Amino acid sequence: MSDWIAATRERYGRGGLAGRLTWGDRPAVVVVDLIAGFTDPACPPGSDLDEVVARTGTLLERAQAAGVPIFLTAIAYTPQELDSLVWLRKMPALRALTRGSRWVEVDGRLPVREPVIVKKAASAFAGTDLASRLAAERVDTLVVCGATTSGCVRATAVDACALDLAVFVPRECVGDREPGPHEANLLDIDAKYGDVVGMEEVLARW
Repeated sequence: MSDWIAATRERYGRGGLAGRLTWGDRPAVVVVDLIAGFTDPACPPGSDLDEVVARTGTLLERAQAAGVPIFLTAIAYTPQELDSLVWLRKMPALRALTRGSRWVEVDGRLPVREPVIVKKAASAFAGTDLASRLAAERVDTLVVCGATTSGCVRATAVDACALDLAVFVPRECVGDREPGPHEANLLDIDAKYGDVVGMEEVLARW
């Protein structure tokens, strides 16, 4: 752990941040955007997330065996949306994620690949029916996996916390394009919105 991360954790602890959460009785998993466009470096917004995909696959297998609900998201745009959305002006790399392209397909190495909730923004909750699906399952605890840590994972954790869900982010099951944003956002999520934990802690629950 770098000096600045250790110092920040210590300061946050003294300041009353980074409390610990309690698992509820009805967990679910949301896999945020582990699609080819993010897990293949050949795609403009992509990066090497082989380890994240492998670890998430193991977690999903255990979740399936335990009967834990699983929700997957993908970003996909119609041609008409490519020139109309603000986020695509800020992140033009995302223009590659068009409906019907292989880039918007869930990574084929995952043991669960459907059903998929299609979204247009960073959070898995923005403009989707994820909240109502979780409510229908009476979910009180959300395990968030996927990419990227600094973008869609963080946004999803923030919105889940706002919905009064206990959020747990297994460190081994999230990834980013660069280590700096990855570590900084794990630190921030852990301080304010959810618990960043080891994957084994999640598996032990199931």
